[in-house]
Amino acid sequence: MTSSTLTTTPLTASATLARRIDHTELALVMGMAESVRAAGVEDVRVWPIGGSAAVLAEPGSPFNKLIGLGFGDEVDQAALDLIEREHAARHACVQVEFSTLGDPAVSRLLTSRGYRLVGFENVLARRLDRNEAPPATAIAVSPIEADESATWRQTLTTAFLHPDVFDGPASHESFDRAALERAYDLFGAVPGVDRLLARIGESVAGGASLYMRDGIALMCGAATLPDFRRRGVQSALLHARLDRARQAGCDLAVVTTQPGSKSMANVQRVGFELIYARAILVKEPASSSVTSPLPAVP
Repeated sequence: MTSSTLTTTPLTASATLARRIDHTELALVMGMAESVRAAGVEDVRVWPIGGSAAVLAEPGSPFNKLIGLGFGDEVDQAALDLIEREHAARHACVQVEFSTLGDPAVSRLLTSRGYRLVGFENVLARRLDRNEAPPATAIAVSPIEADESATWRQTLTTAFLHPDVFDGPASHESFDRAALERAYDLFGAVPGVDRLLARIGESVAGGASLYMRDGIALMCGAATLPDFRRRGVQSALLHARLDRARQAGCDLAVVTTQPGSKSMANVQRVGFELIYARAILVKEPASSSVTSPLPAVP
């Protein structure tokens, strides 16, 4: 078998590929909405729009977003009006993650409606070769056991709240511990999500997750505890997830990173290529626009 550090055929960025990736992430966001509903939150909203959907799960959730616009389907401004009013009624921002390969007319529409650019994220991908194998490592990575959900949640939360230093822009997002812990608990209940822990000796050093759907494996939520950084934990978590994705029959692995981050450098070392970026566009609720809640589209 060959090493999994290189890909042989470069990927070509295209709107078709971006749509496939964005809509896989949309499926994950929709799954999160269902997980929130299953946890007893009744006021979960999902609105179809422009061949995609907007999700408003609960206050503070990192999964409140609209992703996948700009790939051939017209954006219904009446639907967008509804989405904006409902967000305002709940004192929530509308967050759109818009691909640089999407129709620029959509970004012009959004900015004309008061959306402002707050940041970017990079989308990287690599093909998966069935003949590859993960390199040997002393770091043990395995799926969590039935009683390790709390350990996984605490590991990811602690690591996220102590971000690594890198030569790039600061994240546009910030969350408190309680919101993160709840988000990770609900995320773990989404069908198709695998959760893993990395150990050095007997000590938990980091954790990660993986979401697989329709041949795409999304590398989600990898983080290393501060005391174990610069020891290969991120690399071990990445290789373990790539191997799980290959075994499950996926043909493409995808990761989203902050521009210039350590995570971006790590995945580029194992063959991931920058395919496109997403602009993060946000519309904040105006106090004058807050009205009584409106029904979501079923």
